[in-house]
Amino acid sequence: MKILLVNNTKIPVHLYGGTERVIWWLGKSLVRMGHEVTYLVKAGSSCPFAKVLTINEKKPLAEQIPEDCDVVHLHFETTEELPKPYITTLHGNISEPHKFDPNTVFISRNHAQRHGGSVFVHNGIDFEDYGKPDLTNRRLYFHFLGNAAWRIKNVRGAIGLAGKAGERLHVIGGTRVNFRMGLRITLTPHVRFHGMLGGDGKNAILNGSKGLIFPVLWNEPFGLAIVESLYFGCPVFGTPFGSLPELLGKKESVNREKSNWKGTVEAFYSDFGCLSVKKSELVESIKNAGSFDPKRCHEHALEHFSAERMAQDYLRLYEQVLNGKPIHANPPVLAEAPANKILNMKE
Repeated sequence: MKILLVNNTKIPVHLYGGTERVIWWLGKSLVRMGHEVTYLVKAGSSCPFAKVLTINEKKPLAEQIPEDCDVVHLHFETTEELPKPYITTLHGNISEPHKFDPNTVFISRNHAQRHGGSVFVHNGIDFEDYGKPDLTNRRLYFHFLGNAAWRIKNVRGAIGLAGKAGERLHVIGGTRVNFRMGLRITLTPHVRFHGMLGGDGKNAILNGSKGLIFPVLWNEPFGLAIVESLYFGCPVFGTPFGSLPELLGKKESVNREKSNWKGTVEAFYSDFGCLSVKKSELVESIKNAGSFDPKRCHEHALEHFSAERMAQDYLRLYEQVLNGKPIHANPPVLAEAPANKILNMKE
């Protein structure tokens, strides 16, 4: 199959850039499966395993699609009529009433449901980019991973939770002061800031971490930070917003024979972490991070969040549109704007 992956950004990226990394891993996996992949992306892009075309945002997209292409996979919305079968993956949240193309795919079940749809494909990561984790490694601190300048990622909350739990925190994805949107972080001796860190540096920090502290204040569409952390054996401690409960698997009892912590009815906990809107509950779960098994967290990531599984899921959708069947029988519709764009936690 000849597949065109389209996005209005450059590839590759080495630091922050969730969508760019996802389409890179998707294309790489499709090529491994024997398919021919071409990227239509911004100038300055390069790729060793696929052909790269430069997108011209001043020209109609339909005119830039190669004639021999079988299917087009868009990673941004367009109202253009395209000459080839296509699907569109929505990667973010829409905050206003909106009618989607019937061939829209979402990135989690929660993401789909909140936007009036039902079809989704979980993102996957290429484990080769991370190396083999040492699950017996001594773990001395926690980490936060995300765009710390973005208020809804709530790095301030992560710092506060770590402090109350008496734990050190490594922050990947921002600087100490003068974040955009007016965020300022004062001197905090238990926190170390690494800025926009990628590659081996990021991997080394995750491989020495007790867990990811991720108290987001919005409905997270997916969250690559969660999957990356689980791969390194790190349980997740965060808020139960958006896709987080879905990514941590079914709610079940965790083996805490070595811990006095039993959880409360306000918490969502699985074998891979604890989610709660209550700060006090998260602090207690962070204190008892040792009750989670790094090996099980790692295996959960391997089983559910590989780039190969993502590619297989998308191939089924490519075949569906090639056979003339839309992804959704009726176009998904977001009828009303979300009541709260920024969510809250409780003490």
